[in-house]
Amino acid sequence: MAVTLEEPARARLITPEGRERGLPVVLRYSAADPLAIQMTFPSHAALDGVEVTWIFARQLLEDGMSAPTGSGDVHVWPCGRARTVLEFHSHQGLALVQFDKIALRRFLTRSYAVVPAGGEEESMDLDTGLSRLLGGV
Repeated sequence: MAVTLEEPARARLITPEGRERGLPVVLRYSAADPLAIQMTFPSHAALDGVEVTWIFARQLLEDGMSAPTGSGDVHVWPCGRARTVLEFHSHQGLALVQFDKIALRRFLTRSYAVVPAGGEEESMDLDTGLSRLLGGV
């Protein structure tokens, strides 16, 4: 059975007016999907009132804590010495969310204890993954 980490975190949603609004977020990492992390935002933070989960590369978060990175739907960059900003793009618009860098670093450190950096492909069960993808065909 694959190990899954789940860690609550506090974030700050940056409103279009430039104000910050506190936001509870759940960070997840699973050895079953070792290249990705998940961030789940509560329904009250979404325009359509539905909980939202973003899934993106663990390496993107790691890299974005020290230098701007990302393309497409998710961008990450450091904001001073203590914060990291994540920018999420969707068909509904754009969301800017700040995290304390120490909370993200703690989560990443815990994820590397489950699957070390560079060991992601070794931990992937390709046969099981392909079987699920193909529906047992």
